[in-house]
Amino acid sequence: MEEFFYQATIYLGAAVIAVPLAARLGLGSVLGYLAAGIAIGPIFGLTGTETEDLRHFAEFGVVMMLFLIGLELEPRALWAMRDKLIGLGGMQVTASTAVLMGAAMAAGEPWHVSLAVGLALSLSSTAIVLQTLSEKGLMRTGGGRSAFSVLLTQDIAVIPILAFLPLLGSYAIPQFASDGSISRDSAGGHGGGHGSLSLVDGLPGWAVALVTLAAIAFIILAGIYLTRPLFRFIHASNLREMYTALALMIVVGISFLMTLVGLSPALGAFLAGVVLANSEFRHEMESDLNPFKGLLLGLFFITVGAGINYRQFLADPGDLIGLALLVIFAKGVVLFAVGRAFGLRRRRLWLFTLSLAQAGEFGFVLLAFSTQLNVIPAALSEKLLLVIALSMLITPLLFIAYDLLSKRMGDARQEHEPDEIDEEGPVIIAGIGRFGQIVNRLVQASGFKTVVLDHDMEAVQLMRRFGVKSFLGDPTRPELLKAAGIAKAKVFVVALDDPEGVVKMVTYVRRAYPDLHIIARAKDRNHVYELYKAGADDIVREMFDSSVRAGRYVLENVGLSEYEAAQAAQTFYAHDRANLRDLAQHWIPGVPASQNPAYIDRARELEKAIESAIFEMAERKRKKSAKAAE
Repeated sequence: MEEFFYQATIYLGAAVIAVPLAARLGLGSVLGYLAAGIAIGPIFGLTGTETEDLRHFAEFGVVMMLFLIGLELEPRALWAMRDKLIGLGGMQVTASTAVLMGAAMAAGEPWHVSLAVGLALSLSSTAIVLQTLSEKGLMRTGGGRSAFSVLLTQDIAVIPILAFLPLLGSYAIPQFASDGSISRDSAGGHGGGHGSLSLVDGLPGWAVALVTLAAIAFIILAGIYLTRPLFRFIHASNLREMYTALALMIVVGISFLMTLVGLSPALGAFLAGVVLANSEFRHEMESDLNPFKGLLLGLFFITVGAGINYRQFLADPGDLIGLALLVIFAKGVVLFAVGRAFGLRRRRLWLFTLSLAQAGEFGFVLLAFSTQLNVIPAALSEKLLLVIALSMLITPLLFIAYDLLSKRMGDARQEHEPDEIDEEGPVIIAGIGRFGQIVNRLVQASGFKTVVLDHDMEAVQLMRRFGVKSFLGDPTRPELLKAAGIAKAKVFVVALDDPEGVVKMVTYVRRAYPDLHIIARAKDRNHVYELYKAGADDIVREMFDSSVRAGRYVLENVGLSEYEAAQAAQTFYAHDRANLRDLAQHWIPGVPASQNPAYIDRARELEKAIESAIFEMAERKRKKSAKAAE
């Protein structure tokens, strides 16, 4: 027990120190976890033989992650991805395997060894890539969605690869039994420890297919018909921890079933997540499993760093680093070519290429399996394990490289030539996103003409489909504003989803057109203060009005009448707007509000004033009601 507490303290302590530090430096949590593992393993030698066992346990975090991703995808969305899954993913695995196999053969390895090496190195790291894409908010981008499609294809490809590798073993000659089943005389006795828990060992091929399909069908049907009654039963107990227990049971049970039929637990969990995507308990499961997923993935990354064989690495670091870079380069070339063939360009193409260029955790599994089958020599396998680990360590640096490239390239949407603006109107709206659309609809419905500008080609084309005329172009360009008739306009609305860009535009327009009324979109209070200073006349915080309305609904449902709730909301609204102007006098640019004592003191005073005003209003209403009742 003492040993367990010691190791737990070491691993958790390393994570608590390294990850926040890496996050503050802008390096991301994955690099922090990897650095923590390197520190407690190769550098200080605080870990032991438990690292490998912990890695197998922590790989369950990948299973949970794919289950949670499945919860975000409806079956229709998955079906819509079929071209990318089959085409993009299939081409990447095939081409990467061929290129890496060729490189291994050029290094003097036999063809069957080279093929096994190519298959193992062709798969990327699902854990690192998906975690980093989610962390950086890149999952919903074109490059992020394409990367996810390839990762899902790779997870599926593990199954046929595992079935194919025994055919490459020099000692394992397939033999067909009289019942049609496949048997092998195995010197190593691989898998013997798992035979008793397998549902497909010794079955003929057609029976294996039937059992596998039955397991998948069971997951789908259970997800549709059994989960809702189970959750309702748990709900009746009023025990919050039972929700967590049920969510864990679903993922663990599905993983166990997939293992019994020889399929990937991650694939089964993903399928279950897709089936449950429309369930009313989806958000409950997400909130219950997210903490476990994060901790297990973090533990997995730590074990990757801690498991590096530093003695072997120090024996020939140049060769190993060179091989890792060669793998990244070779896969990067393939990914770049495949991405271009499927229409990815600029930022999307570079994100797709750099995010998937490493080898992944499934490579550890395939190499270990190949070594047990005598397909790959043990010495070569140990060397390749280090190459995979090093490529995974380099991955966060590839994402940093993408960030730098992305900033240098600018937005790909600026490649389009701006439209020729042939209209003018009293109202000019810069930005046709969710915010600008509402403003534009209200103004046009009231009979006033608007001129809408936006640099997003997709948004402009979408609005045109709905009959809303808008012009493509960068609203921050002075010549474009002049063409839109800003010199004659009465109102200029800045509805861009770019806080810095909004401030720059307001500053320029106020200086060039001092009589123009400017309405600006603000992200938060600090942004409001910046826009006041820049010269905006009216400033609208993105979430403020909707939050006040939500608060009004709360008041209506805790005892106030609709009129009383509306009055309270109006009083709060008026005082808050006045308070903002007051607090703007105490705001210091570049200084966080938490470090500005004068700002904090004044904010407290004004908050008390709001509470007093609303309370006094409510008291007056009560007294009037009491008098009327008398």
